[in-house]
This record gives sequence, structure tokens and C-alpha cells, in this order.
Amino acid sequence: MAVSMRDLDQAFQGAGQKAGLEVWRIENFRPVLVPKSSHGKFFMGDSYIVLKTTSLKSGALRHDIHYWLGKDTTQDEAGTAAIKTVELDAALGGRAVQYREVQGHETEKFLSYFKPCIIPQEGGVSSGFKHAEAEEHKTILYICKGKRVVHVKEVPFARSSLNHDDIFILDTKSKIFQFNGSNSSIQERAKALEVVQYIKDTYHDGKCEVAAIEDGKLMADVETGEFWALFGGFAPLPRKVAGEGDKTVESHPTKLLRVEKGNREPIEADSLARELLETNKCYILDSGTEVFIWMGRNSSLDERKNSSRAAEELVTGPDRPQSHIMRVIEGFEPIIFRAKFDSWPETAAVAVSEDGRGKVAALLKRQGINVKGLLKAEPVKEEPQPYIDCTGNLQVWRVSGQEKLLLPVSDQTKFYTGDCYIFQYSYSGEDKEEFLVGTWFGKQSVEGERAAALSLASKMVESLKFLPVQARIYEGHEPIQFYSIFQSFIVFKGGLSDGYKNYITENEIPDVTDSEDGVALFRVQGSGPENMQAIQVEAVGSSLNSSYCYILHSGSTVFTWCGSLTNTDDQELVERFLDVIKPNCQSKPHKEGAESEQFWDLLGGKVEYPSQKIARNNESDPHLFSCTFAKENLKVAEIYNFGQDDLMTEDIDILSCHSDIFVWVGQQVDPKTKVHALKIGEKFLEIDFFLEKLSRETPVYIVMEGSEPPFFTRFFSWDSAKSAMHGNSFQRKFALVRNGGTPTVDKPKRRAPVIYGGRSSSVPEKSQRSRSVSFSPDRVRVRGRSPAFNALAANFENPNARNLSTPPPMVRKLYPKSVTPDSSRLASKNAAIAALSASFEQPLPAREVIIPRSLRGSLGALKPKPESDNNEENSMSNRIESLTIAEDVKEDEVEDEEGLTIHPYESLATNSSNPVSDIDVTKRETYLSSAEFREKFGMAKDAFYKLPKWKQNKLKMALHLF
Repeated sequence: MAVSMRDLDQAFQGAGQKAGLEVWRIENFRPVLVPKSSHGKFFMGDSYIVLKTTSLKSGALRHDIHYWLGKDTTQDEAGTAAIKTVELDAALGGRAVQYREVQGHETEKFLSYFKPCIIPQEGGVSSGFKHAEAEEHKTILYICKGKRVVHVKEVPFARSSLNHDDIFILDTKSKIFQFNGSNSSIQERAKALEVVQYIKDTYHDGKCEVAAIEDGKLMADVETGEFWALFGGFAPLPRKVAGEGDKTVESHPTKLLRVEKGNREPIEADSLARELLETNKCYILDSGTEVFIWMGRNSSLDERKNSSRAAEELVTGPDRPQSHIMRVIEGFEPIIFRAKFDSWPETAAVAVSEDGRGKVAALLKRQGINVKGLLKAEPVKEEPQPYIDCTGNLQVWRVSGQEKLLLPVSDQTKFYTGDCYIFQYSYSGEDKEEFLVGTWFGKQSVEGERAAALSLASKMVESLKFLPVQARIYEGHEPIQFYSIFQSFIVFKGGLSDGYKNYITENEIPDVTDSEDGVALFRVQGSGPENMQAIQVEAVGSSLNSSYCYILHSGSTVFTWCGSLTNTDDQELVERFLDVIKPNCQSKPHKEGAESEQFWDLLGGKVEYPSQKIARNNESDPHLFSCTFAKENLKVAEIYNFGQDDLMTEDIDILSCHSDIFVWVGQQVDPKTKVHALKIGEKFLEIDFFLEKLSRETPVYIVMEGSEPPFFTRFFSWDSAKSAMHGNSFQRKFALVRNGGTPTVDKPKRRAPVIYGGRSSSVPEKSQRSRSVSFSPDRVRVRGRSPAFNALAANFENPNARNLSTPPPMVRKLYPKSVTPDSSRLASKNAAIAALSASFEQPLPAREVIIPRSLRGSLGALKPKPESDNNEENSMSNRIESLTIAEDVKEDEVEDEEGLTIHPYESLATNSSNPVSDIDVTKRETYLSSAEFREKFGMAKDAFYKLPKWKQNKLKMALHLF
């Protein structure tokens, strides 16, 4: 449709260029921009246009346009608002969904922009804008409806206005009363308290008393008596009589109407299908409370105007309840519209180029209007982050039949595609120990063992008093948190469990479990040493991909293959994985296009293979849904512009970001419903609310209130004190409103790590899994150490000398002092001395403590002062000094201020032509002098080591120090 832009209103200049809210009021038939300080203030005699601009992760800007009509606005002003809405949409490229909002019947999306509520005021442009603050305070009675957003309406100050079903707020000069009808829900009462807080802050400067009145309490309470006294004394409330605003549409059949010259013609069809909509016509889809105007891309302006008039006539008919009218454009239909159809194929979306928007932008630019925001923004490029402490304690079990078998530390990152696994991970949270219990299902695992894994994992969660987050993960759909916890993760073909072996035996399927002598091909992927995977694939040429690196081996013959689209970072991961898959074999490197005949022979010959990276679910913009689950049926409703306060303790909510699904369970949820949390998440994937073709194998997390992990709370502006409060949602918010702020909550003491299923062991408060041990735990190799040092380290790694249910021993490297905060350095020294002292009285310790060089220089300060009767203590200190494992500096080398050997950058870089030997290659940067470190990294060492590990690795990769 061609829309003339010559008369585009200047008030819309630069509109929709960035995320946020913009509001215009119609004054003298022209839109006038409303300042941000007045957003949310609406006058009953006016009409408004509201533009909500949202910046999506894809880089696109989404626009929603609403025009709001006050109950006393004139017909001319309402018509101007409707016309200007079309004009604004045209300026934005003709893609926005347009909503007609009538006072008292606003959509939840509209009200969510102005949380907690809007309270329209009397007056308007023609009446000179009456200001309530200039008048004497008047006692007002409001009725509140809504569980997710609150519709607030002023009602006559009379007992007859009250009823048992709703919430009422009585605003007096000195006190605000909230009257809770006996049939109202706790969630509705809690939401109404947000309105009380708004009235208190807006009309009382935050200084007035607040009282809650419970329907049915009579006069027993002083505040209750005070409330009823304002109504002339207590008297029974009348039964509620259905008014005009209470009409509902029950079982209203969805009808599709074609608009021809202003007339509505019903379309007879067995089912609603996208094919019924023609691009040169306009249609009305009537589903009762929602009426949609669908405008084809090639429909004329007159047809669009006629369809709008026809929709207005439809909703103002006799005995018709209030309906929301939405105008949608072909090719940009929202999910709420597409979901009304029985079939809506993906290919039905019109491929609209940027030409239309570009032409509009060019025309506006000629008029001197800034049109930067009319073009598509750049996609938001974010490095995936795990948002979890990766230095905690990990335990892994393989499920075999109906039992779980604890894996030794050396095998806990080696999974088989035919098996199911359970893992428990504990790590330090903000103020307590956090837990994650998960199940991992291999692609070839059997259904019986999957069910057993879920059951066993649920029992583990229950044994820990439902504190852990529970995760259900399928092979090939692992989230970043999973990879970061396991770090070097390998998946082998075949399986070791009883279920898998029975299955292949019964079905006469050859066992493909990996063996040392067979031909095996591994695809290597990941972003760094703390997120790297080797996945065994079919040993054929078609399994190769130009975007990945591979390891191919047959017996002692090992090849590495790097695709043409890989970089040095990808190739570095291959070298690291060689230590795990084939640690004692020399590999033969191959680059794509220069393979040997032996390489292709092992793969059965050269064939074509893909070059595109394997598609994975990317994280999209998060959406929060409230859930109702009954009789195996799940109903969901989106909560727009959500925040932490929308998580009610009586509810189960779902947070979806496409790549992950979080099922949040409130503390006050019925225990019978809690046990269905995972089923609710799976049902949500089945419903696929946004019609995104969600995979049924998308990771699902079960998050209990009070134990929310950082990778969940990052989607909110999170206040941990709120999640730690007790009582129902009304009691919690009433405490906040009455006290005027967030209450102080006693934070629980840090719990010691719980090791499920293993023997109790003494674990330090900040226990960490060793990240500096070589990737092959069976043979400890700490590069850059003396032979005596390596021999002693290997001796302590003897698995028979310790409990396998605990983390492996710590083999610390020489880190700068800046790595350890000053507050914890002294504790580390004391722990080291205590451990070494205890070792003199025991034949072989279960854990090794190696004191870094940065600590040794200050050991003397910790020794007791010599006294005449202190010979024994002095002797002990001398023994500690003499037994400290140290590395002597070579004669021709120097040390920096941290006690580390210094080497020039040119000798430390991975691409050096004259590389230095006898260093720890995983910490090359520590050998730089302080001055050269600052020159290369642009920061001091202490600042560098305060960065997240993934960011450290990224900087090191850029400088070839990784």
C-alpha cells in the first residue's frame, strides 16, 4: 500500500530509534510529545498514542503501537489518534502491531508498560488539566482486578461498591486501607499492594499509614473497626451483581470475516488456514474478547479504513462485551494472531525486503528528519557465559539398570552415547553452598534407564531438601553451564550400562563401544580450555566438516585434521585433547586439502562433506509465563515486561529463552503440584507457545524459590533478600509496603559441601576441583617442574590413597599473589602449614598441599618466635621449610617481584621461532615481567586475574599465550 508521507507529523521525528517508551497526547488534533516524567499519567478526557520499542537479540527493533482512548475523549480526538497511529506505523516501516486501548479495558501488555498501574485523572486538554495536588485531599475508593497486572478503577465511595470477589483500596487523608474480598486470591491481594505503594508514594509523599482489612473479620480488629466506621458502621455486603464490565464471552466461536466495501462477509470453512487470507484484501478475525484486523500488503488505503470502521461497529454492537482491537500487517503477524489458525506454515511469512522501510527513510530524510533508527540495528554479539562458579565439587554416576554407579574422577568427563548419567555439582554461591543435580541422556540410551535416572536424581534432590537446581539434558543439546562444569568433555560411541548391552543383544545390533585398536574419529569443538568437547562420530569422510578440527586414530596411528574455516584457537583445542584421547602417541597433522592417502583410507575413501557449523539453539529474548497445570493439561499466559516481583511464591512460572527452559517453583506451591515440575517443562516444549519449532530435547531446569542460581537470576534485577523472605506473597509485600523498604533477612550460614552417596570427608570451605592437573588424571604431568616434583605429585595421586567420592588432590601452580585476595591469603598459608604438619604424623596423606613460591617467602613470618623452651616448635618450623617443594632458579635467569622466572614475550608466544622450554605452558603469561605484562595486556597482573576465566583466556588467545 502506498502511503503519502508529505504530511508526516513532525512530532514523530526520530520516533522508535532506540528501545524505550514514547507517549504523545492528542492536542488540537495534533500529537504532542509527553515528557518521561509524566509517563503513566492519563486524563479521561484525552486520547494518547504510546510507542513501545524493544531491541531484540537479533538486532532488530520491534515496535508495538497503542492508542488509548479516555472515557470522556471526543470522537474527533479518538479518530485523530487512530489516524496518527497509522501514520506512525508507516514511518516505522509498516510492521508494527497496533492496539486500540479503551479506558478500563486495557490489554495486559499496555498496562505492563506502566507498572504497577495507571489511574486516569479527571479532566483533559479542554478542561485545563486539573491537578490533584492543588486540591484538598479527597477520600477515594478504587477497585482492583488482576493477578499479573492490575486494572484500577475509581468507584463510588459507598458500601454498595464493595463485594466479596475483588480487592478495594480506600485512600483517605491519613491512611490507606486495602480491603481483601474473601473470594480474592493471594496473588491478587499481593498485586493490589503494589497499587497501595504507588498511591502512598504519589499522593502522600510516601508518608502515611497502611492497613489491610480482611473480609469477614468484623469489628475484632481496631483497624477493621476504623475502616467500617468510614462507611457508617459494619453491615453485611450484598451479593455481587454482574455489571457491564463483568460480561464475558463464553465459548465464543472464532469467526473469519472478509471486508468488502465496508461490509462484513463471513467465510465458511471447515478449519482456519493461512491460505484463506488474500494479500489484496482485509479481514476481521473475531474471537470474542480479541478482534484482529488483518491487512494484506497489497490492500488499498480505503479497504484498510473500511475494515477499521467495520471492526468498530462489530465491538460496539448490542450485548457485546468489551473487546480489544488489534491491527496486523501481512507478513508480520504476532503469535497471538497466528495461534488462532489451525495451520500456519512457516513459508507463509511474506518475504518483505528493506525497500519499503528504505523508501520511507529516504523520504523522511529529505524532510530533514533523523531516520537512523528506522533501519535495522546490528545484531547483539555476546560471548556465551556460564554464570556459574566452575571451581566447585563434581560427582558423576552412570545409570545401569535401576542403579547408579559412582565414576572415578578419571572417568567423570567421559560419557557414552548409549548410557545415562547423573551428576551433582556443588559450588560457592553468594551466601551459601549451591547445588546442581542433573541427568544426561545419550542419544542411544534406552528409555528404561532414562526413567531410572530421573527417579534417582529426584531422590537426590529430595534428600538435599529440594535445595539443588535440577537439570534434564540430552546429548547434543548441552547448555554452556554443563560444558563449563565438565570443561574437557568427551562422548564415546557405544555404551557400558546393562540397559544398553541388553538392548543391542535383544535387537542383534553390533556393539560399537570405542576400543583402543579400532578406527575412531572425534570432532573437537568449544571456545577454550574451560569449554571444550570431543564428540566421537562415524569414522567416514562425510563426518568431516570444514568448520571443525578432528582427531582420527587407529591403534598407534593418530592424525589431526583442521578444516579450512578453523582458526588457531580451534587447533589449540585439538592439541589439548590429544593428551586425553591418545596421550602417548605422536600425531600427524593434516590440513584440509592436503590429506595423505592413509588418512582417506582409514575413513573409507574421500567423499563430499559439509562446511557449515552445526546449528545449535541460540539464546533468544527471554519470556516469562504463568502456568496452570491440572489433569495433565497445561495453560500458560505471558507476563509482559516481567520482573522479580512477578514471581509469586504460590505459583509455578516458566522462563523461556529458546535455548533453555526454566521452571520456577514457589515455596507455597502445593507439594502434589511440585512433583510435576519437570512434566510441566516438557509440556511447555510440546505446546511450543511461540510456534518456534522448539526441540523436545531442549534443556529444562527446575528452580526452587530461594535457591535461584546466577544463570537464572541474570534475567532479572535480582534482590536476594526478597527470595529469602517467608510467608505468602501478600504477607511479604505487606511487610515491604508497611515498613517502607526491603526487610533485613537473616542470611543462612554457608553450608559445608554435601557429598551425596559417598563417605563423609573433610572438605575445605572453598574446595576446588583441580584445574592444573594434566587432562589425564591417571598420569599427573605438571609441566615445567623438576623430576622430583613430578614423582612426588604422582605419588600423591595414587587413587588407593584417597576416597574417590571426593575431588582429586590440589596440585597448585605458581600463581602470582594477586590471584588470591589478601583476605584469604593468610588462611591459605595457615591451611598449608597445618596440612604439612599433619603429614609428619601420618604415613601417606590423602591430599597433597604444595605451597606456591609466592607464599614461601612469608613462611618465616608465620613461624613462632624462638624462646628458651620452644625448641620443639622451632624444629617443626625448620622441618616445614626443609620439606617445602621448591624449584631453584637457574643461574642465568632472573625472578620478578612475585618470585617467578622472567622470560621475554617473544620466547613465550605459541608462534615463537625460539620458544623457551621448561615452563608451565598453561600459564605462559605469568612469566612476563610486570612492565611487559602491562604493555601487552593493557592492565596490571592483579587486574587481569580478577577477570572471569573465559575473558582471561580470550585475551591470552589474542596474544598467542594460550
